[in-house]
Amino acid sequence: CNERHFNKIIHSNTDESLGDCQYQNMCFNMNFCKYIHYEKDEKDEVTFKMPSREKSYPPQWIQCDLRYFDFKILGKFSIVMADPPWDIHMDLPYGTMPDDVMKKLDVSSLQDDGYIFLWVTGRAMELGRECLTLWGYEKVDELIWVKTNQLQKVIRTGRTGHWLNHSKEHCLVGVKGNLTVNKGIDCDVIVSEIRDTSRKPDEIYGIIERFSPGTRKIELFGRLHNVRPNWLTIGNQLPSVMLIDSKMKEAFYNTYPNGIC
Repeated sequence: CNERHFNKIIHSNTDESLGDCQYQNMCFNMNFCKYIHYEKDEKDEVTFKMPSREKSYPPQWIQCDLRYFDFKILGKFSIVMADPPWDIHMDLPYGTMPDDVMKKLDVSSLQDDGYIFLWVTGRAMELGRECLTLWGYEKVDELIWVKTNQLQKVIRTGRTGHWLNHSKEHCLVGVKGNLTVNKGIDCDVIVSEIRDTSRKPDEIYGIIERFSPGTRKIELFGRLHNVRPNWLTIGNQLPSVMLIDSKMKEAFYNTYPNGIC
């Protein structure tokens, strides 16, 4: 059989009549949750691999506070992706950024011709569109990530949402200038399993690479799990600085001699 297999996890407090937990292995209270959870069958010999892709240069990253960082030293990029820490008025395991500070970020200096992929929450939907306009972009499309659990079932009891449970997230697509890209290759819906808090699906990188192959790409507000070949990742949760590009490296250390920014 080529399918993935699971066994039920039944604790003394589990009430099987309630059915499956929507969050499965990402449940915050798995040992006390009354719903049914599952674990992968150890006899499952099927190996699942992410599709490989050709590397042009190793991952690069910069630990920095984006509020004060000089974006101009990085040069121009064809693709910008950002997953901002929007203030969604809820308790979160990370710091958030006020709306007025987000609007003032110098994102516009990163591109003359290119596209931006901006992840937004429900409350930040209109704010995200406003930021695109302020940064010099025209919104042209959007992607939707439909969240699933480890059983590949859609999560229906979202942890966010004031009126309805949110089981999806949106990624706004904006354009500036005139960059030639491959249009109409991919779908605007990603159906993918949730992982760490706020971590986005890896499928987005494949979509972007097919959309604009072989171009300079940067991710804002990235973490260590975001770094990957062909991308520069910047954010305050990264480990120090790793730069390969000689021109960018020289410009960075001319501006920040101690590597601290």
